[in-house]
Amino acid sequence: MPGLLRDYFVVLPDSVAGHAVAGQLPAPDATAPATTAVVGDVLTVAHPSGRPWVVARPLVRKVSHLRRGDDALVLIGPDRIPEAVLAGLLEGTRDRAGLERRLARLPGLHHVIAHLSGETWIRGTASGLRRIYHARHPEAGTIASDRPAVLARLTGAPLDDGALALRMLDFLPHPLSRRVLWRGVHETGAGYGLALPVAAPGTATAPGPREYRWWEPPPPELPLAEGARRLGDAVAASVRAHIGGLGRISCELSGGLDSTTLTFAARATAPAELSLLTVAARDRYSEDETWARRAVEEARSRNSAPALGHHIIPADQAPYFYADLASTSAELNDEPLPVAPGRARAHLLLSRARATGSRYHLTGYGGDELFLGLPHAYQDLFHGNPLTAWNHLSGLRHQLGWPLLPTLKALLNRSTFPRYLAGAVTTEPQPVTRTPLLSWGVRQSLRPWFTDHANALITEEFRAAAAEPAEPIDRWRGRHVDIDAVRMGARHFQAMEDIGMTIGLPVAAPFYDDRVLEATLAVRLADRISPWRYKPLLVEAMRGVVPDALLARTTKDHMSSDEHQGLREHAPELADLWTGSRLAERGLVDARHLLRLAAEPFSPVLVEHSISSTVAGETWLRTAENAWPPPDRTPTTSEASR
Repeated sequence: MPGLLRDYFVVLPDSVAGHAVAGQLPAPDATAPATTAVVGDVLTVAHPSGRPWVVARPLVRKVSHLRRGDDALVLIGPDRIPEAVLAGLLEGTRDRAGLERRLARLPGLHHVIAHLSGETWIRGTASGLRRIYHARHPEAGTIASDRPAVLARLTGAPLDDGALALRMLDFLPHPLSRRVLWRGVHETGAGYGLALPVAAPGTATAPGPREYRWWEPPPPELPLAEGARRLGDAVAASVRAHIGGLGRISCELSGGLDSTTLTFAARATAPAELSLLTVAARDRYSEDETWARRAVEEARSRNSAPALGHHIIPADQAPYFYADLASTSAELNDEPLPVAPGRARAHLLLSRARATGSRYHLTGYGGDELFLGLPHAYQDLFHGNPLTAWNHLSGLRHQLGWPLLPTLKALLNRSTFPRYLAGAVTTEPQPVTRTPLLSWGVRQSLRPWFTDHANALITEEFRAAAAEPAEPIDRWRGRHVDIDAVRMGARHFQAMEDIGMTIGLPVAAPFYDDRVLEATLAVRLADRISPWRYKPLLVEAMRGVVPDALLARTTKDHMSSDEHQGLREHAPELADLWTGSRLAERGLVDARHLLRLAAEPFSPVLVEHSISSTVAGETWLRTAENAWPPPDRTPTTSEASR
């Protein structure tokens, strides 16, 4: 069934109405062929009363559960946590803060659901890889889930045109990224948890939910050597949590530093077979395939290496962007994602990985956001070390062609975060590449195919967020932008996870582990980023794991030509997409303008303005309109710790 959610969990109140909601949850798609979807049981962890508390369908992730009297702990993540470890986490813990200190011993990859001192609380990850949503059910009260579509289905929530219009932008900054696509469904911010108080004795309803902050970024105090050691340990622990003990695994080996790092980290877990997949580039000047071959040679030269298979997908077999757009209906993502037009390419890669017999696939997603370093960070460095900041920024300025006076003006600018938000969208052309980027984020242009109605919705959303007033993620601009970029990338990675579930292959991005994020942010800025070194922190962290010859790479390939060529190759499919456009029916895009652009794929308009987010919004909307039929049977109940 197109768009059926293949994994989810829901947290329910201890009431008759909560029990009834459990019977309305989407049932497994038992008719789906095993080659295209994994069919799994629905697991239930009960309240002491026996009513369902946590109902989960964990196709890829594992549910670990322990109860001690009235207190209980549920962890949902890539690995099953032994009962002895759960007991060490739960026993003797009196409050959330105490439990969080103990949870810091584990890789930061889990959803955490706990019941302590009469209160249920739930949280995801600080990186934003795992998120929490909640909504108010008319009979059951507050229910929570990791999937907003489940809550929308249970509460009958309609789509929200304002949130949908926002998703047609390429970048949706904090806090607007939290705007859920259904009215009445709310997202708990990354780094925050959701507390669900119980009803007081003699009362019928419980107080409403409240958010609390459980995570703060660490101060950037560590020197490079110590920070590199911590980062190396965090990456290794995250990789083990995903694939430790598995005999057959696979890695995407693009040839870049991030994928090469994870290839050698995976090799260190000693699987019996390690399959490496590389997509050859059409660009004859590309260096990725050359570096991928070097990585394989280095790995095979080590006597202790597992059996390695290197699978190179010829360039002419790799789909262009915008290929097979109809297939995006196979997954219902939490929101439209700009990476959706590349689904066919990702599906091919993951299908080839699954064909090798892989049990788990690793990718280097998140490496750029974490380790490249964005120019905004020099604003932070300037406060404490202006000479070093200007020295580094001067090097970057010459590389990027930033003019001197505009760079100085941007560096000295002290505008507030709400002021940035109020002007973050504009009808003016996109800023040129020589514009210094040192503010709280990027400034985006509204697309010429957006309707006046869509433009009004978008600008009003930004103005409303600025007027609240919005609080940044961190008081320092650079840290705010760095963390927001990581969380944005983590959202995009969900598309890869969902494609993997569609074909039955778990996919992981270990760099989105909270411990990896913390280790990175804890390093001094002047050591972590540099205009003269490529990803210096990652390079130093991987010494002794990745051969020095591979750590010496300082270049990075791009696939922009595949996207532009895809507009030409798949112009008929794009024209079909805009014929009967759902976005146009909602008054958000001008379908005639889009049809003209489909016939003119090399139009200057498409050079200046990306269309990928609009395509993603259209394909997502068609899937979300009829995500699943009413259930015709109740879920299977079993113990989550079986």
